[in-house]
Amino acid sequence: MEFQEKLDGIWKRISDPVFLANKGTANEVRYYVFDYEPCDELIVRQKIIDLKKKNNPVNDGFTIYEYDIYDLVMQMLEEKGYIEKCIKFEELKGKEYLYNAITKMLRLTNDNNLIVNYISDNTPENSVVFLTGVGKIYPYVRAHNILNNLHQVFDRVPVVMFYPGRWNGQSLSLYGTINDGNYYRAFPLIQ
Repeated sequence: MEFQEKLDGIWKRISDPVFLANKGTANEVRYYVFDYEPCDELIVRQKIIDLKKKNNPVNDGFTIYEYDIYDLVMQMLEEKGYIEKCIKFEELKGKEYLYNAITKMLRLTNDNNLIVNYISDNTPENSVVFLTGVGKIYPYVRAHNILNNLHQVFDRVPVVMFYPGRWNGQSLSLYGTINDGNYYRAFPLIQ
């Protein structure tokens, strides 16, 4: 399927009552990935803006909630006064140390994951969640970690991750070149 056809199919898909019911044939919770070539990032961002403008919650029966993971992490770091510390960590101790510090601060590896909690706490019923910004926040937050952690606690509305790379139904490849980890529970948003 051509890229423009995929883009044009998003609204029809997310407004479908079967999609909004958020249960598959085996009653599994539905998470979706919309993968695209990284060079199309700005086109996808504009499409998301257009979809949010088109969304009329009263008539459509749902509201689109977009969570840009990069913006969310920056907001959390700022609220905790960690921006300057992160800059110093990277300068003095390197990216690996910074990665570990951010992982610990955001609690990415435990049940009290701050990103997951934020999304869960701020998303009402009758919503469709769009996750964006995963390319911007890499390698500090990985797409498969977000999906795996969110999937364990958040099942009341459909979740769509917009992914600049490839998803083959088994694993994610950021920018089509970086192995971003395995994730088996998602479905393609557009076939």
